[in-house]
Amino acid sequence: MFITSGKDYVVAKTDEQWRAELSPKEYKILREAGTERPWSGKLNKEKRPGLYTCRACGARLFRSEAKFDAGCGWPSFFTPLAEDRVELLPDDSLIGRPRVEVRCANCGSHLGHVFDDAPETPTGDRYCMNSLALQFAPDPK
Repeated sequence: MFITSGKDYVVAKTDEQWRAELSPKEYKILREAGTERPWSGKLNKEKRPGLYTCRACGARLFRSEAKFDAGCGWPSFFTPLAEDRVELLPDDSLIGRPRVEVRCANCGSHLGHVFDDAPETPTGDRYCMNSLALQFAPDPK
């Protein structure tokens, strides 16, 4: 089961409400901290300018200018729109591989993980996100 940080989120819903609004795959990722298979997400190859939002609540999370090809099979960004857009929590779910989980600060939904292994970016960080955790809106032309 998805464990929250104890924070009061702006968007707070019951499991039943989340299940009614999300597909089973979206629920597994966003509410149970699942992970989609690498290279399976449609946003991995998205190149257009635009905005990435939380699929669960619509919170604005990342801009396309921060997206880069990390070669890992998931959409990757070197920074969120602002530090308060995401919540970072320790994740010890993989034995011997401590990670940092990334959640939407607005609703607490699991987005992916952040790693400090991208020296080619301005921040050195790789926010490795699940495509199913995000929605993309292209910039108007």
